[in-house]
Amino acid sequence: MARAIYDYTKTVLERVSFDVELFCRELSKAVQILLPFELNELKIWLFEFTKDKPQLYSCISIIEK
Repeated sequence: MARAIYDYTKTVLERVSFDVELFCRELSKAVQILLPFELNELKIWLFEFTKDKPQLYSCISIIEK
């Protein structure tokens, strides 16, 4: 079940990546819901996903808190 939430979170983040504010809001929700090891995986995924999306760099600080 927990894995399903992680996968769903990635899907949502991919779909809202067109809007920085919405992306940050969904990332904040994920930080509250996901387990610590899932957050580590999400952080790795996030760095890879935002490589070519500089507008989303500001949201990375949310997961690093």
